[in-house]
Amino acid sequence: MIKLLCLLTVLVYVDTAEQINNNLIYKNVDRTVYLTSQLVKITSIITLENTGKEPVQNILLVENPDLVGKIAYNGAKDATSHDLNILSAEINNQGDKRFHKVILRQNLEPGRTTTVTVEEILVKSLIPYPSSITQKEKQLVRYFGNHYLYTPYTVAKQKTEVILSSKSIESYTKLKPVTQSDSTISYGPFTDILPFTKNEMIIHYENNAPFLTVTHLERTIEISHWGNIAVEEQIEIKHTGAKLKGSFSRYDYQRDSSSSHHSIKSYTTVLPAAAHSIYYRDSNGNISTSTVKHRKDWIELELRPRFPLFGGWQSSYTLGYSVPSYQYLFKNENGDNVLNMRLIDHVFDDMYVEEVVTSIVLPAGVVDFKLKTPYDVEKLPEGITHKYLDNVGRTVLRLKKRDLVEQHIQDFEIIYKWSPYYLIHEPLLLTAAIFILFLAVIVWVRLDFSLGVPDHSKRE
Repeated sequence: MIKLLCLLTVLVYVDTAEQINNNLIYKNVDRTVYLTSQLVKITSIITLENTGKEPVQNILLVENPDLVGKIAYNGAKDATSHDLNILSAEINNQGDKRFHKVILRQNLEPGRTTTVTVEEILVKSLIPYPSSITQKEKQLVRYFGNHYLYTPYTVAKQKTEVILSSKSIESYTKLKPVTQSDSTISYGPFTDILPFTKNEMIIHYENNAPFLTVTHLERTIEISHWGNIAVEEQIEIKHTGAKLKGSFSRYDYQRDSSSSHHSIKSYTTVLPAAAHSIYYRDSNGNISTSTVKHRKDWIELELRPRFPLFGGWQSSYTLGYSVPSYQYLFKNENGDNVLNMRLIDHVFDDMYVEEVVTSIVLPAGVVDFKLKTPYDVEKLPEGITHKYLDNVGRTVLRLKKRDLVEQHIQDFEIIYKWSPYYLIHEPLLLTAAIFILFLAVIVWVRLDFSLGVPDHSKRE
C-alpha cells in the first residue's frame, strides 16, 4: 500500500511538471542591455517560430544561475504591447534551474512566427571598481553579464547592444564580431546558439549616476471615511556606490561645478496630483530645502538632504501627505467598499528598494475583508491600533516585499464591509462624554459635603 502511494505521488509530480519544447526556436533575438543607471535593464525582442506540428501555448524563461538574487523584475509583452502573464514552472531533469512560463494570448500555430518582448531588471549587478574613491575622482563600475540570451531554446540569430552612461570605457570583452561607437558596444550577429549557452561579458566603464538605495521603507496608509486618506513613509536611504576615501572638503565641494559627480545632492519624488498637506522632516526636525512643483497628472517633490551623500553615507527622513478618499475608495455592485492604492510610491528615478513594509490601517469596525495584491508579497501578522476616540480598535494589515523597482509601482485592492454607523460612533461617544461631564458638574455643585450645621437650622 505504501509503495502504491509513493508511485501515485511520483505520477502526480510528473503530470504537473513540463518539458522543454524542442520544436520552438528563437528565429531572431535583438537584445539591448542598458547600463545607464544603477540598475541593469535588459530588453530582448524575440521572434518565435513553431517548427513542430502542435500549437504552442506558452514559452519558457530561465534564470541565469549567475544572477540568483539579482533579478528584481521580469516582464513580457506581445507584438501589440499587451502584457503577458508570467507564472512559475517546473521542468523535468533541469536540476536547480528556475523557470517561468509566459502565457501567449493566442496559440502559436505550426509553421507560424510571433514576437515577444521580454524585459529583465537586475539589481546589485554594477560593482564599483575601485571600491573606494576620493571626493574628486570619477566613479568606475564593472558589469558581469552574458553575451548571449540565456534560454532553453536554440537561437538561430542574435545581436546584443550595450548602452553605457558614458563614453569613458576602461575595457570590455571583445567577443567577435564586436564594434564600439561612443557609449555603445555592439556584439554580433551570432548564429546557431545552443540552449543554456553562457559566455561572460565584462565591461569596465565610468558611471556617475546616483547609486541611491532605499534600505528600508515603512509605508503607512490610514483610511478614513470622513473624506481623507493619510500616507506616511519612514525612509532610510544609503549611497551604495564607491565609498568615499579620505576626508570630505566642503570648500572643494562647493567649488566643483561639474554636473557629473558621484555624490547625491538632491532627487525627485513623485506624488499623486491630489496630494496636499505635504511634510518632510528628519530626526532633527522639518527640512525646508524641498520644492513642490505641480504638474498636470502628478506632483514633483524635490528633496534635498541636510548633507550631500557620498559612497557609504546614509540618511533617513519622514515624508507624509494626504489625498481625498473619493479618488481611491469606491463601492462595488454588492455595496462593499473597495480601496485601490499603490503598494509603494515613486521614491526617485531608477529607484531600488531593498525592503518595504506597507501597513494599511482599516476604518474602525472592519472585520471582514479581502486583499488582492499585484504580485506575491509576504503577509505579516495583523495588528490592532487605536486612534483618537477609538474604543473599538482598527485592524492593521502589514505586507512585506523585497527588491522593488519602478515596475512594482502597482495597485493593491482591499474589499471590506463597513457600517456607516461608525461615522457617528465617535461623535456620539464624545457627546455622551461631554453630557456626563456636565451632569457630574451639576450634581457636584448641588451637593453639600460640609460637616457643620447650617445657620438656619440653629435659629430654628
